[in-house]
Amino acid sequence: MSDRPITPTLDRVRSPADLKALNDRELRQLADELRAETISAVSVTGGHLGAGLGVVELTVALHAVFDAPGDKIIFDVGHQCYPHKILTGRRDRIRTLRMEGGLSGFTKRSESPYDPFGAAHSSTSISAALGFAVARDLGEPTGDAIAVIGDGAMSAGMAFEAMNHAGHMGTRMIVVLNDNEMSIAPPVGAMSAYLSRLYAGAPFQDLKAAAKGAVSLLPPPFQEGARRAKEMLKGMAVGGTLFEELGFSYVGPIDGHDLDQLLPLLRTVKARATGPILVHALTKKGKGYAPAEQAADRGHARAKFDVVTGEQKKAPSNAPSYTRVFAESLVAEAERDEKIVAVTAAMPDGTGLDLFGARFPRRCFDVGIAEQHAVTFCAGMAAGGLKPFCAIYSTFLQRGYDQVVHDVAIQRLPVRFAIDRAGLVGADGATHAGSFDVAYLANLPGFVVMAAADEAELRHMVATAAAHDDGPIAFRYPRGEGVGVEMPARGVPLEIGKGRLIAEGSRVAILSFGTRLTEVMAAREALVARGISPTVADARFAKPLDRALILRLAADHEALITIEEGAVGGFGSHVAQLLAEEGVFDRGLKFRSMVLPDIFIDQASPAAMYAVAGMNAPEIEVKVLEVLGVAMVGSRRA
Repeated sequence: MSDRPITPTLDRVRSPADLKALNDRELRQLADELRAETISAVSVTGGHLGAGLGVVELTVALHAVFDAPGDKIIFDVGHQCYPHKILTGRRDRIRTLRMEGGLSGFTKRSESPYDPFGAAHSSTSISAALGFAVARDLGEPTGDAIAVIGDGAMSAGMAFEAMNHAGHMGTRMIVVLNDNEMSIAPPVGAMSAYLSRLYAGAPFQDLKAAAKGAVSLLPPPFQEGARRAKEMLKGMAVGGTLFEELGFSYVGPIDGHDLDQLLPLLRTVKARATGPILVHALTKKGKGYAPAEQAADRGHARAKFDVVTGEQKKAPSNAPSYTRVFAESLVAEAERDEKIVAVTAAMPDGTGLDLFGARFPRRCFDVGIAEQHAVTFCAGMAAGGLKPFCAIYSTFLQRGYDQVVHDVAIQRLPVRFAIDRAGLVGADGATHAGSFDVAYLANLPGFVVMAAADEAELRHMVATAAAHDDGPIAFRYPRGEGVGVEMPARGVPLEIGKGRLIAEGSRVAILSFGTRLTEVMAAREALVARGISPTVADARFAKPLDRALILRLAADHEALITIEEGAVGGFGSHVAQLLAEEGVFDRGLKFRSMVLPDIFIDQASPAAMYAVAGMNAPEIEVKVLEVLGVAMVGSRRA
């Protein structure tokens, strides 16, 4: 026997091509090592742990059987892509996940040729895979297209739109349904119940094989009747599969953690598939790591943690999170008003509506990953006399924009939009930034758009939305903790379209919209030390604007600067339009608007991202000095 040490299998893998040299026993060993490496990496970086652990064997099998990057493996959402990144030449950087200058927490085309399609929102993979398949069929140098999509993502209409089209076309493509009964929250809806029925009994492919074998033993005159009986049996056993009705060949359910099942099945699919096929794999989110398996969210998102205990290393905070303030404020309003209802799109914990649901289970609705439906569902409830609060992250509300316009705004229905994760959110990067909601809502007739400067203001804005019955209203607030202001016991409705003066000064006025107000006040303190004392105001409303406040600031100062945590086209653009129409620029006002730059900002800490955007206190100080023409010697410009 050789004394040579055994090299860990994972150390022999530099790219997926290296998996072709491994036998099935070594691939099983590789999966064990890949799971341990994923746990170790996420313990250092934080991130989406449970989803990746649930697809370790599936990821190994896909890369062992198919030939990426020629074949296109597309992970829906991308929460589960960490094992994929380790196997595709990024293991040496895996401990930079979600960090500034490091690997993205999702698939990203610019990061690797093994990421053929970027993702961070759900339910896009089947459409993208069909696009690659058509490109192949029209002569482009691409191979098989494989979409890996979770059962939660299958609840979105877009996934069925893509399957309907793919089934109609009949082109060869592969969908792997990663069915773990868990997206971010427990699954909801008829699709979840349907999948449960599919795997409640014996595996479907075993049933078909048994039926086929029995038919072959019968005399020819009886085989046709037996074939019909087999189809009836199939329908009785699995409800006739919806996927086959959509034009897909269906295989499953199979154990998604058993490489002895996965490898031969995928090899057969690769060799024999002629049209669209769906492979139904049952997996367990958080598989192989007890603290994740036992967690309510199966280890979906984790801060840095201790591998042995699973204990997360979260920094303590004395201030409540904005999400918590929203949730508690909404519960308080609902205690007083039984018409208040709340809707979330598969994010009860993330939006804080788990608290509302625990208190008012009949008045809280999780519609699954279906933002379009969520918005129109709220519109219907509003038309029916209820007071719906639609709690959706800014970046996800984009998915329901047509419904916001057509079903809510045009009909002037009083839907209340609670827009969490407004502004730059940190480690999730550009795909989750709440950069555009002010611009895409404030241009809609009849919409009221608010932004909270701190957690106390948020409480008042929840009360304002609850009391508002004249058309749609939205209020936005960021991720993370508040600034530690004294909280009112109860929210008080604000006067619609009225801002507030924070500090009187001279020469230059800064009009803040949202939580940059804290940075504005820090910049003001530095400017006062220079002998410059800006006036500071909190706009509160992007629509309707406080015309009187804005025109007074313009009349009483040499310069006016607006600042907001959003893209161009939002609050500052509306202020500029007002000033132009009133002829204020003709009188010599110097106007500047501080907005997010015209780029997508990669992941970093929120502070670092706002530094890139030029919207922290040092940059605000510099902007004031520049507009006043004051030399910046000794400035704190970063």
